[in-house]
Amino acid sequence: METEGARTDRLGLLLAQFDQAREMARVRLTGLGDDEYLWEPVPGSWSIRRRGEAMTPRAYGPGEWVLDKGAPDIPASEYAEVARQAAGGMTIARIAEDWSVGIERVEEVLAHTGTPEPDATPITTIAWRLGHLHSCFAGQWEWTFGERRRMPEQLVAFTPSAGLALERFWALIDRWRDSVAALTDEQLDTVGFSQYPYGSDPDEPFVSVMAGGNLELIHHMAEIALLRDPWRARFTTSA
Repeated sequence: METEGARTDRLGLLLAQFDQAREMARVRLTGLGDDEYLWEPVPGSWSIRRRGEAMTPRAYGPGEWVLDKGAPDIPASEYAEVARQAAGGMTIARIAEDWSVGIERVEEVLAHTGTPEPDATPITTIAWRLGHLHSCFAGQWEWTFGERRRMPEQLVAFTPSAGLALERFWALIDRWRDSVAALTDEQLDTVGFSQYPYGSDPDEPFVSVMAGGNLELIHHMAEIALLRDPWRARFTTSA
């Protein structure tokens, strides 16, 4: 269905949202250089690092450069999601597997009452946030439209070059966009159309997975855009 040239069907609305977010991000990232891309706002920021120099226990990547990743846990911001998973019929064991934590941790989260304490989350570089987005979309494409064989940790060759990282990222994003644009209503409603192993994709209709992907792109690109401001202020603000 179209109204004055604008699609109002589910897929059309999600594609329009995705396209607008992608275009805003392209404009905002114009001129990103290597130093800014790797800039650590505070000591100990998570970033991409040469293999053997990573600061975190589960840093990953197939090449010389790896992406920092900490120990598995369920962040406070996701307690409500865990409750929804349980209410939707997922077993505690399946939820634990989904979050890569022990059953005891899931039971602790489900038993929690009141507002959870905010997480002490790491500060991350633009390189980290872009790499995280890249590996998420690469993994979801592989496990939805690809061979469903390679793990996300194997899919992205991280690089210290901002230009190369962006070139590779936009190519992947365009491939994702082309693939989802061709879906039928039946595929959008299919539970498990995506078998991406990190998250609840196998238990959700794909329209929900696609909406979640849009949210991931929007919120991480907003964070990246915000990091550009203090970088610029370092050179324009007098002491």
